[in-house]
Amino acid sequence: MTAPMDLRSLIRAPHPDLAPLPPAAPVGNGVRLHRGVPYAELPGARPLELDLWLPDGAGPHPVLLLVHGGAWRTGRRGDMGHRMRTWRPGPFARLAASGFAVASVDYRLSGEAAFPAQLEDLRSALAWLSTRSHELGVDTDRTVVWGESAGGHLAALLALADDVPGIIGAVAWYAPTDLTSDADDPHSPEALLLGATPATVPERAIQASPLLQVHPEAPPFLLVHGEDDSLVSPEHSRRLAERLSEVGTPVELRLVPGADHVWHGLAEDQVEEVFSTSLAWAHQLTSR
Repeated sequence: MTAPMDLRSLIRAPHPDLAPLPPAAPVGNGVRLHRGVPYAELPGARPLELDLWLPDGAGPHPVLLLVHGGAWRTGRRGDMGHRMRTWRPGPFARLAASGFAVASVDYRLSGEAAFPAQLEDLRSALAWLSTRSHELGVDTDRTVVWGESAGGHLAALLALADDVPGIIGAVAWYAPTDLTSDADDPHSPEALLLGATPATVPERAIQASPLLQVHPEAPPFLLVHGEDDSLVSPEHSRRLAERLSEVGTPVELRLVPGADHVWHGLAEDQVEEVFSTSLAWAHQLTSR
């Protein structure tokens, strides 16, 4: 049976630009959390959601857009890496308590859509935040994007896009920056993201490589990478830092001795230091 069109319209969920926010839950330290906020509708696919951690006060607060890792294949928006899963308060609450509005976002994984879908999703998240900025008390003209691993790769690409206003800096932890180098393995995370081996889709691989998207108008970057990273070579961050410096973009490269991927091998106080120095760097940008 076919339902009348007026009934279809009646039962359809409100568009994310207009939908009421989920109720806020206080999480302590002057922070409230709106969990599972839809920010984009995709035909035939799941709605994309973000968690929004807001400091108390009217704002407008600068924005941290957090992008999770997981080799573009897995991962959750509520996860900033396994070394921080036991933190109480958690990393997102800490970031918000410091004065940032923190949006940790879903994006389509490589099993759902090939690149550039993931970048389009992050654009949509920023557009949603901008549309509802007055209601939320956020200043999207002071946005820092921050990601780890695959999320760092996407954060870097978003910061390098020339059609995304408001981004004033990017923090990338142990991020792959050149997707053209692993050209022949069809089962690699890079090939699964691109929908084919980089060798067979070279233009797409170039578009998906932050190293090859650098331009003089890029915002400042903080690149942090473990010297002993066994999954993503620190050469990825070194080369991106060199390229950004060549075009005159302010860039800070921090190589962490004794650290493998996701900060494996570091003592707890060293992980805390990486987190706190990255946060301090973001605050320097938004306070200018």
